[in-house]
Amino acid sequence: MEVDGVNSTTVTEFLILGFPGLYNYKLTFFSIILIMYSMTTCENLLIISLVSTSQRLQSPMYFFLGHLALSDVVLVTTIVPKFLNVIIREGSTIPYVECLAQFYLYGGTVCAECFLLTAMSYDRYLAICKPLHYISIMSVKLRYSLVISSWVFSFMLVLITLVLLCYIKFCGSNIINHFFCDFAPLLELSCSDTTVLSIDMIVLSFPLILLPFLFIIGSYVCIFITIFGISSTSGRHKTFSTCTSHLVVVSIYYGSMLIIYMVPYSGHSLTVNKFISLVYIVLTPLLNPIIYSLRNKEIQASVMKYLKICS
Repeated sequence: MEVDGVNSTTVTEFLILGFPGLYNYKLTFFSIILIMYSMTTCENLLIISLVSTSQRLQSPMYFFLGHLALSDVVLVTTIVPKFLNVIIREGSTIPYVECLAQFYLYGGTVCAECFLLTAMSYDRYLAICKPLHYISIMSVKLRYSLVISSWVFSFMLVLITLVLLCYIKFCGSNIINHFFCDFAPLLELSCSDTTVLSIDMIVLSFPLILLPFLFIIGSYVCIFITIFGISSTSGRHKTFSTCTSHLVVVSIYYGSMLIIYMVPYSGHSLTVNKFISLVYIVLTPLLNPIIYSLRNKEIQASVMKYLKICS
């Protein structure tokens, strides 16, 4: 094939580099990522199991938490097994179709998690700011509608980007300087005009990342105003404690997401970019169940009951 007057071979597979600087310690690095992946999967599957079976955990907050755990399992399973192969081989090839599939599952799951965190913030807003109407507003129908729309809307919007990616050509270099098939590294390898894809990424970042983030901020502004209006210190502390876990998770998740996707890709080094990606792909799903369980007596009691049954 000839592109811009230069003979080039169409790329049918990509070489994922991962973290070349750490390959002198690859067994240690591999072990750490494997342990984190195993713990993440076990923790989130436990949360899903508890939310599905425990009578204590039937409120809307735990319903959303169960789907957040599901999104975390899908996210790490989409990325980490291949990443482990990249580490042990000091770089590994991935077929073109598999690479696009990984990008699609990753993108859809990340966006679904954004919407699920937004739904959880709305749930906290209703519980704290409108407690008398909470049960009537946050009905079973509404919570299912929020969850289903989060998954469907996310994968439908990311599908637009996937279709556009399928129409661009990859030729010449096939080296992805990342640990998975992310959007920006793929675009750098294209020999086609990627203007439309760049515009698509900017446009979709608003409904998928920025608007949910702004909604969460707005919800917490209302929540803080309500909390500061409570006369007793113990009442303020008790009310605030019901949303601290969600606030911590949102801060970690959106903090890294905004740095990666709202700051220009050339604005920080590739190594920094990859480590920030590790935070929300590997570390955040590991910490989420711990953060939500740390001060939650219902989850702790359900875990203890589950462990007694298993023993």
